[in-house]
Amino acid sequence: MENVRRQNQQEEAQEEVEEEKEFENKCSSCRGKERNKNRLRRKDLGLSCMLNTEVGAVLAVIRRPADSNSQFIPPPDESVNSQILHSLKSLRALIFNLQQEWRTIDPSIYLSPFLDVIQSGDVPAAATGVALSATLKILNLEIFDETNPGAREAINLAVIGITSCRLEKTDPTSEDAVMMRVLQVLTAIMKHPASVLLTDHAVCTVVNSCFQVVQRSANRGDLLQRNARYTMHELIQTIYARLPDFEDKEGPGEESESDTEDSGYGIRCAIDIFHFLCSLLNVVEVVELEGSTTQTADENVQLFALVLINTAIELSGAGVGKHPKLLRMIQDDLFHHLIHYGTCSSPLVLAMICSTVLNTYHFLRRSILLQLEAFFTFVLFKVARIGYSLQLQEVALEGIISFCRQPTFIFEMYVNYDCNPISQNVFEEIGKLLCKHAFPTGSHLTSLQIQAFEGLVVMIHIIADNIDTLVGEDNSSSFGSYPVEITEYKPFWEERSKEEELDSWVEFVRVRKAQKRKILIAANHFNRDEKKGLEYLKISNLVSDPPDPKSYAFFFRYTPRLDKNTIGDYLGEPDEFKIQVLKEFTDTFKLSGMILDTALRTYLETFRLPGESQKIQRILEAFSEKFYDQQSSELFVSKDAVFILCYSLIMLNTDQHNPQVKKKMTEEEFIRNNRAINGGNDLPREYLSELFHSISNNAITLFGQTGSPIEMNPSRWIELINKAKITEPFIVCDFDRRLGRDMFATIAGPSVAALSVIFEHAEEDETLHDCIEGLFSIARIAQYGLEDTLDELLASFCKFTTLLNPYASAEETLYAFSNDLKARMATLAVFTIANKFGSSIRGGWRSIVDCLLKLKRLKLLPQSVVEPENSAATSSDLQKHIRAESVVIFPTHDSKLSTNRISSGLIGRFSHFLSMESNEDSLTLGSEFEQNLKIIQKCRIGNIFTNSSSLPDDPLLNLGRSLIFAAAGKGQKFSTPVEEEETIGFCWDLIVTISLSNLHRFPSFWPSFHDYLLAVAQFPLFSPIPFAEKAIVGLFKVCLKLLASYQSEKLSEELIFKSINLMWKLDKEILDTCCESITQSVSKILTEYPANLQTQLGWKSLLHLLSVTGRHTETYDQGVETLIMLMSDGIHVSRINYAYCIDCAFGFIALKNSPLEKNLKILDLMANSVHLLIQWYRNGYSDPGSTLSNTSSSSTEENSKGIGSFNFTMTLFIKLGEAFRKSSLARREEIRNHAISCLHKSFTLAEELGFTSTNCINCFNLVIFAMVDDLHEKMLEYSRRENSEREMRSMEGTLKIAMELLTDVYLQFLRPISENSGFRTFWLGVLRRMDTCMKADLGEYGKSRVQNVVPGLLMKMISTMKEKEVLVQKEGDDLWEITYIQIQWIAPLLKDELFPEEDF
Repeated sequence: MENVRRQNQQEEAQEEVEEEKEFENKCSSCRGKERNKNRLRRKDLGLSCMLNTEVGAVLAVIRRPADSNSQFIPPPDESVNSQILHSLKSLRALIFNLQQEWRTIDPSIYLSPFLDVIQSGDVPAAATGVALSATLKILNLEIFDETNPGAREAINLAVIGITSCRLEKTDPTSEDAVMMRVLQVLTAIMKHPASVLLTDHAVCTVVNSCFQVVQRSANRGDLLQRNARYTMHELIQTIYARLPDFEDKEGPGEESESDTEDSGYGIRCAIDIFHFLCSLLNVVEVVELEGSTTQTADENVQLFALVLINTAIELSGAGVGKHPKLLRMIQDDLFHHLIHYGTCSSPLVLAMICSTVLNTYHFLRRSILLQLEAFFTFVLFKVARIGYSLQLQEVALEGIISFCRQPTFIFEMYVNYDCNPISQNVFEEIGKLLCKHAFPTGSHLTSLQIQAFEGLVVMIHIIADNIDTLVGEDNSSSFGSYPVEITEYKPFWEERSKEEELDSWVEFVRVRKAQKRKILIAANHFNRDEKKGLEYLKISNLVSDPPDPKSYAFFFRYTPRLDKNTIGDYLGEPDEFKIQVLKEFTDTFKLSGMILDTALRTYLETFRLPGESQKIQRILEAFSEKFYDQQSSELFVSKDAVFILCYSLIMLNTDQHNPQVKKKMTEEEFIRNNRAINGGNDLPREYLSELFHSISNNAITLFGQTGSPIEMNPSRWIELINKAKITEPFIVCDFDRRLGRDMFATIAGPSVAALSVIFEHAEEDETLHDCIEGLFSIARIAQYGLEDTLDELLASFCKFTTLLNPYASAEETLYAFSNDLKARMATLAVFTIANKFGSSIRGGWRSIVDCLLKLKRLKLLPQSVVEPENSAATSSDLQKHIRAESVVIFPTHDSKLSTNRISSGLIGRFSHFLSMESNEDSLTLGSEFEQNLKIIQKCRIGNIFTNSSSLPDDPLLNLGRSLIFAAAGKGQKFSTPVEEEETIGFCWDLIVTISLSNLHRFPSFWPSFHDYLLAVAQFPLFSPIPFAEKAIVGLFKVCLKLLASYQSEKLSEELIFKSINLMWKLDKEILDTCCESITQSVSKILTEYPANLQTQLGWKSLLHLLSVTGRHTETYDQGVETLIMLMSDGIHVSRINYAYCIDCAFGFIALKNSPLEKNLKILDLMANSVHLLIQWYRNGYSDPGSTLSNTSSSSTEENSKGIGSFNFTMTLFIKLGEAFRKSSLARREEIRNHAISCLHKSFTLAEELGFTSTNCINCFNLVIFAMVDDLHEKMLEYSRRENSEREMRSMEGTLKIAMELLTDVYLQFLRPISENSGFRTFWLGVLRRMDTCMKADLGEYGKSRVQNVVPGLLMKMISTMKEKEVLVQKEGDDLWEITYIQIQWIAPLLKDELFPEEDF
């Protein structure tokens, strides 16, 4: 209960508090309202006092005694307009007796008395001034606004009163003061809140009155003139600031044509005022010169008008486009005046004209497509050419550059004009004009040249920045092919809206540019040969098949610099197709609104009338029909009337302007000649008179020079306006990377030339800095398909390094480099581009390599710019070690560096470079040589090669080609052999480095490198040494890296060994001079990476080189140990390399004076290798190393077929036997005998190879028989020498062992041999060799000891043959008889034992 009671009490207390707050709020509200009433009361009282004071002041001045110096004599009070005094006194009586607030009273009540004074001519000037001040104060205090009753009448009444101000003549100072007060009041009226209620007429009156003051002030004080102009400017600002609101009041697309009671001023006054401002551009002043008067444009008025027009456009903005009449005025009147006066005005006026057009471009460019083109063509391009004053050229260039600084201007120019076949190339013309003016003509750069150069750099930067930005946003986007090919016919005059899909629209624009390029080529052909030109149109898909007359018509109509005489002849031909072309050609003209002579001039300006009358008739008939159809009035009743009058005008033109005509036609005669030609009636006399005077004063050009300058005349302007009505609007678009690349390509050549020459002639650091910026921007653009441009620029800048002067000595080059800022800047720029934009360089690599080699010769590079063997490493320790060796090797590289920001970083580096160079104390930093080294350090040369993995294939191939050719001496001059060797070694170090950096794509680039090596070998006067020496060392480094990481693709291995073999074959002495290096490399491969060798070419090359280079004393031990290790292990001996291992082994055995134990060891290993053959035979011709590449060379393919055949193992065995056979001829007896012993062992082991009879006979023929024959021949050879008994006996001993081998092997394989069909012949071969040994004649050395062995061997063989029933008497088999006969010859003593009597 207690809690409930407490809760109730709290609620009651809270309610009381809320009631008290509510009461206080009501009291506060009442007090606030009371305070507001008091404040309004005080304000009204203040206004009353102010009005009372102003009324009293006006009355006091009116009653003031006359000034003795004044021309005005005040009348007595009774003579002053009683109405003025009465209204002033009535207002005074009302002031303090108001029954309502001032803001609710009709403003006319307190304005009218003062306005009456202002309009009165009976009051002194001082009174007018005071009344004006009073009116100004009333307006400034804003006693009323647009919501007050009577505000409309009051504000319009104020305009009438002020603009009707009547002023007594007093001193100029007083008059100026009153007029300045009038200007202030007019400004206050237009700025007053109630000004929105002014009528169009009232606003126009205000502006007109203000301009009258401007005119009057021309001969008065400068202060009044300044105030008047300022007031005019403020009025224009106030009026046109409201232009965007006019539409809301009048409704979309509507315009106020008359004043209404319900609305204030609107678009009508804006149109009238703008028309008035345009008309001021035509104000002329009369100038008297030498007794004659001339009229020229008033420059001051023109400038004043342009300032006001600029203000109107700036404030109106895009709102002008909502009001067709105002827009048409800008399109027609304004631009016509601007173009007309643009070429004949002072620099100041031209500058204002450029500013006006620029403002119009900003807000209304969609509506001024043709006008903008005309302004550039007929004003800026024309003035900027040579022939105008330097000041005008500078202004024109500055105007062009101001346009170019707009973010999308150059891109829009390219899209709207350069890519439109029927328009001028505005962007290209701008670029070429800037290049032309930037090109130096003397030793020093002029201000005009620097200005043009700055504009060119601005254009380049804009393109580069936009391309980089867009690529950064979408790296996957393609730039498309360049240049674009026209694959099908598309009408080149047809336009397409940008509203469609972007990629499709961009492709359409690019195709149009390609069409335009082809059209200009066709024009060139056409001017030389009409048929070839038109045929080229067909070939280029610019006309349909069959041809469309419209295509030819547009080609004739809009292609610049066509031969006009040829066009006229073509159009006048009677051929039906050409008549259709003439009709289509005439249809391209918009003649509406033109009088006849203007239309005819426009028509005949595009071609030259042919001389044949029938052709003229056909052309004029087509024109007459067109003019008749488009005439704006009903003046002509038929096209025949137009035709007759055209002929008459041409005749009049000839009569009036041909000097051979002495008696000229008069006006009356002309009119009389043209009576009743208009359907039987006369044309108006005034019309004919106007035509007569127009032709008499200004001839129609009927026959003239092709390509003469075209001027903007009234007829051409009318045609332009008519054409603008049906032309698609200006395309407003953002930058597109594909078009950006294409557009720069149109000015690339002149830009590169200008940039190079400016850099050559520039002396200011800022200009040099701008050149480098331009160079980098071009590089940023060129990386997207304009590689030739970058190559050209690099070639130029490499010359500026002073490193490529072929006539300068090393000392002169070093001096020039050290003392020329440009040379060092160019060097830094070239190598920086090589680092950052290497992917865009093609042929430019040659110049870069030449510069690099010159730096090497000047000792400006460390001993090694790169470390090939370590370049693939990535550890920080390795990087530190390399940096310690050379300050230019491997500088820190931030892989996250974005190409979008590449320019700022590079330019920052150059800024630092320039600041360092300009420092007076820079010499204290070290010697000149040290300064040069610091510059080279900034070049980061090492990165070019170690980071080459990021280069696409083409740049990489060009870089490699440049290095290989330079190493071969192409383009190089060496002063000493040492310099040559160092240079070649340096080049090969770089080749190795880029190869190691690109091992992952070795098969894609090395074939080209190999082709370059082949090409080098064909160079005239090419010397393989030291080129091939350095090459083979470097190639083995690459080979080691390739094999160190197992490659699944065998092509890389084959490629590198092809190049290695090529190099040593250039000069085999290389194998001797480089034996140590080669042996070390081969040994390392065979020791560490034998498992990675997968090709026959690789094994063959390595084992061959091992055997050849191992011949030398210093390399023998390493070579032979490598071979022994390989064959002892046996793991890596396969059918692929078995034969090469045997060849290599024999190569070591055959060496003279080689260690005996090594040779014997090799022979044993060779004999034991038969186990491998048996293993392969048992395993079905499969071993781990037998797989081959599908891309092997031809020799490898042949071997691969053998590997897969049944007899391949036997072939390998025969290879082994042949090696033993050749070893059996060694000079040392131990080796010979051991070789035969090993051969014997091999045959013993090889029995498991499944010898066939043919295999056996082949082995005998190729190995055993050949060995016996060779040994027998050697024995006889020694027997014929003097003092060679020891050698002969030694060889005899070997022969004895060989004969024993023959017998044993024969008996081992007797069964398969005997089954062969050629056994009889084979057996005779055995017997013949036995016979030869028995009858060997050793001359003075006596009998051969072999004779003692042969009988026993024969006994053994024949006995065994009998036992195995190989040799038996058979009918029809003469083997027994032949053997018997042979034994009688060889060893008669064996006959009886082998063939007893009973056996017969």
